[in-house]
Amino acid sequence: MLNRNPMCSRIGLLVAAASLLAAAPALAQTETLYKLDTKCSIKGGEPQACVVEAVNEGKATLYRHIIGKNVETIRVTDSPVRMSVWVDSTKTWKSLDNAAARFSTNTICFNGRDLCVINPNYLNSVREDRPDATAGRDLIKVQFGADGRIDLTCYDDGCKGVGK
Repeated sequence: MLNRNPMCSRIGLLVAAASLLAAAPALAQTETLYKLDTKCSIKGGEPQACVVEAVNEGKATLYRHIIGKNVETIRVTDSPVRMSVWVDSTKTWKSLDNAAARFSTNTICFNGRDLCVINPNYLNSVREDRPDATAGRDLIKVQFGADGRIDLTCYDDGCKGVGK
């Protein structure tokens, strides 16, 4: 028969619990930047009503595109700039292949036309962050490498043939 000291058992449980809490990742701080009622399309389909929620979460900004009962989430990180899409079936982030923005229509498309959204808020922030690069421009395309980092950026006529 073992002699157990109830006080030691309680302290042991507290130490174990504290160790687990210390080892668990910290919950990311979230801050909602905006919600936008707009139009989205999936896989080149017809535009339909959607809501875009932009949320700062840790070192990333998440753009949740709520289309009916579906949610498509794009994650943008800085330093270096990377864009990825949440794959619900595998519960993982997958690097985007490409993204394109057309300022004249306030439209952004990801991975060709897999997801397109009218989002003037995001495009205005792009213009504010990069005024010299975007002045007088209408079309910007970005291609990403396997590591999710930008491999190529082109503007307007310089994008002809890119991504084909």
